[in-house]
Amino acid sequence: MVKAVVAGAAGGIGQPLSLLLKASPYIDHLSLYDVVNTPGVATDLSHISSVAKIDGFLPKDDGLKKALTGADIVVIPAGIPRKPGMTRDDLFKINAGIVKGLIEGIAETCPDAYILVISNPVNSTVPIAAEVLKKAGKFNPQKLFGVTTLDVVRAETFVAEISGEKDPAKTVIPVIGGHSGETIVPLFSLAKPSVKIPEDKLDALTKRVQFGGDEVVAAKDGAGSATLSMAYAGFRFAEKLLKAAKGESGIVEPTFVYLPGVPGGDAIAKETGLEYFSVPVELGKKGAEKAHNIIGQANEYEKKLLKACYEGLGGNISKGVEFVANPPK
Repeated sequence: MVKAVVAGAAGGIGQPLSLLLKASPYIDHLSLYDVVNTPGVATDLSHISSVAKIDGFLPKDDGLKKALTGADIVVIPAGIPRKPGMTRDDLFKINAGIVKGLIEGIAETCPDAYILVISNPVNSTVPIAAEVLKKAGKFNPQKLFGVTTLDVVRAETFVAEISGEKDPAKTVIPVIGGHSGETIVPLFSLAKPSVKIPEDKLDALTKRVQFGGDEVVAAKDGAGSATLSMAYAGFRFAEKLLKAAKGESGIVEPTFVYLPGVPGGDAIAKETGLEYFSVPVELGKKGAEKAHNIIGQANEYEKKLLKACYEGLGGNISKGVEFVANPPK
């Protein structure tokens, strides 16, 4: 029996994410939680003829605790979306508080669950989650993941537009670093099978992967941010983790993790000077079973991108840690 929980299930990411998870053969029980509309979303999804039984909870009557009880995997897309002109930093104050509250609930109710953080800014919300879990004495670094799969999905898609590959997902492109702007570093030189990016297109392609979210915000003209593609990315990572947890081997996906707590992560922490970083991680029953250090394989162009990444990411991480150490009054 696998029980999955979506915290923030009634939102723009939460609803399509819940739909995809409801359709997954790897989930037996799906619990939805949000501050509004959850019973309606759950009832709507309950009419779908798939394996998972489903229920939905609101904050009243200990709803969060009921949703989280017995959870094996918790996916957190909760938070407000990015609006035009808003940076991921602007989101911080609101979303940081939301994530902190949800992680406190997880620490109390289902501390052994895999925790997948989607709520932006991931570069700061994952350190917040870790600090809350540490305070509660419940931190297992191998089970805390920042979902950066959307950057990978974008890299695959945009490269296919250049290479002509019919199925973009057949090209594996490692995207490392963080999950915002210049902290996102696509390593096109390590693509498998290898791809040839014309030099005059490399800058634009890199920027498009780094700032793809802005493209969506502009196209939606004030009506939202990247919700559907993010829901797909969150589902893709969750399903790969569930497959690995069931014993399927050889599943490696980039994800934003606490390096000192993951086998292989210490060397990456030393090289980057950062405790959190997204690298390809081998997934298994324990969660993050091995972090793969591919930084040394980056070419000169990518090494320049990494330098900018380290600078930006350090500040983002500190901001998350500081939020828990000194909560805003």
